[in-house]
Amino acid sequence: MSLRAAVLGHPISHSKSPVLHQAAYERLGIGISYTAIDVTKDLLPAVMRQIRDQQGWCGLSVTMPLKTAILHEVDEVRGVARTLGVVNTVSFEDHHGTPRAIGSNTDVTGIVNALRHAGTGTAPSAVILGGGSTAASAVAALHELGASQVTVFVRDTSRAGDVHAAARSLGVDLDVRPLTEAARPTACADVVISTLPPRAADGLAAEIAALKTATSGVLLDVAYDPWPSLAASVWQAGGGAVVPGLEMLLYQAVEQVRLFSRRGDNVDAAVIDVMCASVGLPRRAL
Repeated sequence: MSLRAAVLGHPISHSKSPVLHQAAYERLGIGISYTAIDVTKDLLPAVMRQIRDQQGWCGLSVTMPLKTAILHEVDEVRGVARTLGVVNTVSFEDHHGTPRAIGSNTDVTGIVNALRHAGTGTAPSAVILGGGSTAASAVAALHELGASQVTVFVRDTSRAGDVHAAARSLGVDLDVRPLTEAARPTACADVVISTLPPRAADGLAAEIAALKTATSGVLLDVAYDPWPSLAASVWQAGGGAVVPGLEMLLYQAVEQVRLFSRRGDNVDAAVIDVMCASVGLPRRAL
């Protein structure tokens, strides 16, 4: 039986997940086809019913705006996904002949490994831009990197429920402020994770540039299309280190490949290298 996997989200045409996953499965010699499926929140229940009715599905990557909506479509939630209430990965396990959908979160590992690859050891002064489900994963990642206090800047402070819940569950001291106050604290932070959509940080980037101050920390901009973002360009011009969103995408995809292929130990440096090459990232070994 041919195996299938896909990334679900809306919009989804820009996604590089199919390229990353196909490179990995070809290197592993596994016949898994991986596609992108455009799915809105309203359509998600129907799509999941269809997937459950079809044989051969081994996994789903889940991106915006479905990372919390998918919670209602899985049979079990495991690990940090249960703590955060944010799922970006669905794997299927056989349960007495019936596929059982398991929700998990590889975004946290993706953020941690992307920052560590850039040389980030700890995150004493941390800022997150944006307050959605990816920001909740960023809170967990910063907690893993040793941050006990995180400042989050959002466009609407009344819509920061995901990060508040994440911080409470992890014991992180959270300070949520409007994005209009973000320029100077962001420029001075040791680690900044932007989870804002493409171009949504352009205004903030212009404000930081106008400060004419050094940006000595590390910026991970989760948005990777178009690249470089204005925020990344301004940050680098100020002397700071920039981590492309593709780095996070790579490392979270590595964990998904391990789950979908069920060959965890075989997803080694050689597999990661071909995944890097498929999207133009420098080769490396974990």
